[in-house]
Amino acid sequence: MHTGAQYHEFFLTSRREVAIRERFQQRVQGLLAPGASLLDFGAGTGIDAKTYAAQGHRTYVHEPSPSMRAHLELYCRDDIAAGEVVILDGDLPCQVDAVTANFAVFNHIADQRPLFAQLSGVVRPGGFILASVLNPYFLGDAKYSWWRKNLLNLVRHGHYGFATESGIHRFAPRLPARAARPHFRLERVLPGGVAKLFAPYLFLLFRRT
Repeated sequence: MHTGAQYHEFFLTSRREVAIRERFQQRVQGLLAPGASLLDFGAGTGIDAKTYAAQGHRTYVHEPSPSMRAHLELYCRDDIAAGEVVILDGDLPCQVDAVTANFAVFNHIADQRPLFAQLSGVVRPGGFILASVLNPYFLGDAKYSWWRKNLLNLVRHGHYGFATESGIHRFAPRLPARAARPHFRLERVLPGGVAKLFAPYLFLLFRRT
């Protein structure tokens, strides 16, 4: 497991991860109205949160890892002091226009139905959730034996998981779409078509019903 400092350094210096983060942030900004509020769910060390706050969005953050949260409090200390970034506990006491979950936060949650039910009380009607999830179809992973061994599980069941400390689960978009009902509908999966095979992450856009 990465410490907060290690995570922060990696995600600010890896060219691939920086590019993915920029695409995600651009997608969020394109969906948000000026001055809209959001919850950064699984905020890590606050890299996204700081950007959203700088763009004029009051940003609530939830991060369960003590190491990540400690680094977030350091990295976003000025934004927190100004009330532009607000740290929440697990009860998520806020009402926002959107929820963002970047870099595979949802992949740590096997049963997502309780999460979507909880978030339905957080996201205002017409708002959205944008989550980036590990792409189970990514051909770049075909070189690994675990990908090849689980391909049949993906086709048959739509998911597979690993018995690791972090408990990573990979799933076809139809599973979170089903878990989100009736509170949210899956509006879009990006990228689509053949391009999906070459993207390490998928962006799933859910709309509050």
